[in-house]
Amino acid sequence: MPHIPSSRATRSAAVGAVVATALAAGLLVATSPAASADVVRIHDIQGTTRVSPLAGQQVTDVAGIVTGVRGYGSKGFWIQSAKGTADADPATSEAVFVFTGSAAPTVAPGDAVRVSGTVGEYVPGGAGSGNQSLTQITKPTVTVESSGNALPAPVTLDAKSVPAAYTPQGDAAQGGSINGLTLRPRSYALDRYESLEGMNVRVGSSRVVGATDAYNELWVTVKPHENADRRGGTVYGSYRAQNGGRLQIQQLAPVSQQPFPTANVGDVLRGGAEGPLDFNQFGGYTLVARELGDVADKGLQHERTRRQGKGELAVATYNVENLDPTDPQTKFDALAGAVVSNLSSPDIVALEEIQDDNGAKNDGTVSAEATLKKFTDAVVAAGGPRYAWRSVDPQNNKDGGEPGGNIRQVFLYNPERVSFTERAPGDATTPTEVVRAGKRAALSHSPGRVDPLNDAWADSRKPLAGEFVFRGRTVFVIANHFGSKGGDEGLTSHHQPPVRSSEAKRLRQAQAVNGFVKDLRKVQRNADVVVLGDINDYEFSAAAKALEDGGALRSAVRSLPRSERYSYVYQGNSQVLDQILTSPGVGDDFHYDSVHINAEFARQNSDHDPQVLRFKP
Repeated sequence: MPHIPSSRATRSAAVGAVVATALAAGLLVATSPAASADVVRIHDIQGTTRVSPLAGQQVTDVAGIVTGVRGYGSKGFWIQSAKGTADADPATSEAVFVFTGSAAPTVAPGDAVRVSGTVGEYVPGGAGSGNQSLTQITKPTVTVESSGNALPAPVTLDAKSVPAAYTPQGDAAQGGSINGLTLRPRSYALDRYESLEGMNVRVGSSRVVGATDAYNELWVTVKPHENADRRGGTVYGSYRAQNGGRLQIQQLAPVSQQPFPTANVGDVLRGGAEGPLDFNQFGGYTLVARELGDVADKGLQHERTRRQGKGELAVATYNVENLDPTDPQTKFDALAGAVVSNLSSPDIVALEEIQDDNGAKNDGTVSAEATLKKFTDAVVAAGGPRYAWRSVDPQNNKDGGEPGGNIRQVFLYNPERVSFTERAPGDATTPTEVVRAGKRAALSHSPGRVDPLNDAWADSRKPLAGEFVFRGRTVFVIANHFGSKGGDEGLTSHHQPPVRSSEAKRLRQAQAVNGFVKDLRKVQRNADVVVLGDINDYEFSAAAKALEDGGALRSAVRSLPRSERYSYVYQGNSQVLDQILTSPGVGDDFHYDSVHINAEFARQNSDHDPQVLRFKP
């Protein structure tokens, strides 16, 4: 029977004018007359771009073999063209998702079916997310013609079949979108995956690059040599090195019926996985496994950094992930034990995400004394020093984070090794200023907050500055927790490059901190300044460059080999978020360590790895 590829190009161009409006609704369900009197095949629905040329139209008796059934979440099933009915165009997928809404699917893998319904483009997360859309058939009427048929042979994804280049650049005339571009699956990784949307695919035994998370998913790479680090991950080293070999793995079977494997970075998913290739808002292209191998444990170990020497000052940063007294004692013990055993009890520790004394209870409480006592007691119990602490309480619900939690940065310091210079401790809204004390720089408030009324810090944590003295030398430490990446589009966005809207705020925050460091150095050129914390941005980002502007600071993580620069793992990319930067006064003779104890592991005490800097003031 004839089909309709000759009309694809014109239909694709026509739908481009209306797709933005359609996608804004998240799901295209407009009705229209039947697409054609001719037989419509699945590849006619998928077309050669990311958006179906038949979006919004009714289709009748679309034939396919059921390759996977999902009875939870987004309920439905996948159908794929039977052998002999596919076209020869590598840009057109031969499978499509059939969305059954609230109704549980009544088909099984191997059923030969005919489906009638409406072609739609569903955007997981909504149009504002920037996510690509998923082509599907909605409001289906399903006829099962036979059962027990062989499934279409899977397409293997491996280092050779997935291109090295990640994505084409977006069409400027379409606001940077790649939706209207003809797929080039032999040229770009994203195009390769999109050309297989919904199809039965498989990966062989593959290295895990993103540990099993609380949502029963993990990440593997089909390109084992792509920016590999020494512990088994894949390093995200620039905006143009997105690591196209990464692929999210979920399973079709509910975990109540089949437990999902627990894996750490560097483990191997032995036997790989096979199933439909889906697209979701929490990771983009996802192999939803009908068949799933097991995990070979490669024995990833928690790192331990060495103890500082007698003449070395050890300064660390650690995001302890919303710690408050309502957390179980086991979390306090684990975090404190890591400070003692894995970080070797640094002299100064800047903690991020210390919550107030009742956590997320939103009752106006801002003090964190109980949180800090519980934590420092746990450090002593683990065999560490009796840390003292300094901080500035925030205004209630003015610093972002969990409502009622009032997260803030805190300095812990070991008074047997270092002293804190207290100067008229500041409050939440009073800025600390650089003043002159003889021939040296000093702070008007120590501890104090840096430029807290600057709009750059609206609904964000304000920097905490303090003066410390080690072996007679003053060291200025500025603890930070910059704005999050919330609102940024993912790497698989239909905008290429993706829109990173959150960067603007962090850039302004970095400029404020850089200006403060420059003020210190104007008074005392050789001042020892350490800027550290959860910067929430990469070492190559605009924010990092702004912190370093004018030579005021240097990002210490750059002293590490590229393969070791990471503190966080997100969607299978090992990346830098936590940083320590030093002024020229600190010099080049320092030792930097990103201590990998959390981000690569399925069982975490925090989602960040702590960082340690040792130097001789």
